[in-house]
Amino acid sequence: MAAFAEGVPCWADVLLSDLAAGRRFYGELFGWTFQEIATDYGTFTRALLGGKDVAGLVPKPDGRMPTVWNIYFAAQDAAATAVRIREAGGRVITPPVWIDEFCVMATAADPGGAVFGIWQAGSHPGFARRGTPGSYGWTEVHTRQPRAVDAFYRAVFGYEMTPSTVRSAPPSTEGAPADVVLWTPRGEPPDPRHAIGGRVVMGEEYPAVLPAHFLTYFVVADCDQTLRTAHRLGGRVLKTAEDTPYGRFAVLADNQGAAFAVIDTSTAG
Repeated sequence: MAAFAEGVPCWADVLLSDLAAGRRFYGELFGWTFQEIATDYGTFTRALLGGKDVAGLVPKPDGRMPTVWNIYFAAQDAAATAVRIREAGGRVITPPVWIDEFCVMATAADPGGAVFGIWQAGSHPGFARRGTPGSYGWTEVHTRQPRAVDAFYRAVFGYEMTPSTVRSAPPSTEGAPADVVLWTPRGEPPDPRHAIGGRVVMGEEYPAVLPAHFLTYFVVADCDQTLRTAHRLGGRVLKTAEDTPYGRFAVLADNQGAAFAVIDTSTAG
């Protein structure tokens, strides 16, 4: 499988304290199976759907670290991407490093504080399945600093940005950034069909203590049934199911507190 184009979300993993509990939760919720992989930097768990890579489960090396889903963007040259991140006002948290022969990985934060990863493919290009039930579907950054963040991702990845028709800035804030913009990679038409992610403004409905963050979506066959299953497995519903032109979606936390979203794209209108 070829590596992903520059700036396209290509991998996701979840940082957990209890990997066995994570395997039980996601195995039943999404139908994943698992394989342990040892590297020079420790062991991680591959999540597979039909034998194809869909995500990773990673043990927390320090209990003080957040329990969180991480999204990674493809980079042709991780070192050059790290330079652009710094020049655009972001912060490189962990510099690029080879993980055996699998990839070059780095972690960074945008000017609003949202953390994301960089992935330069080696033998592991990233997702082997996406866009189907049980696999990755979408990502978006939630931020309180839309102008700075929009400029940052435009400079780092060359995204074209188009206001979404789902939500937009109210008339009283004319000239303000749209509440939601869609990202399309450099060279692609700036429209929803080619979008690979987006940016959402965090308004008054968000708790003041909630930091800027990326929200990762997984495709499911039935949003409401997924919520019931997650509740039975010890998860929590953070945002109840809602219909949008892109499908019916909801936001959950797993049985250890990692937040993610699910979306039934078959209901898109």
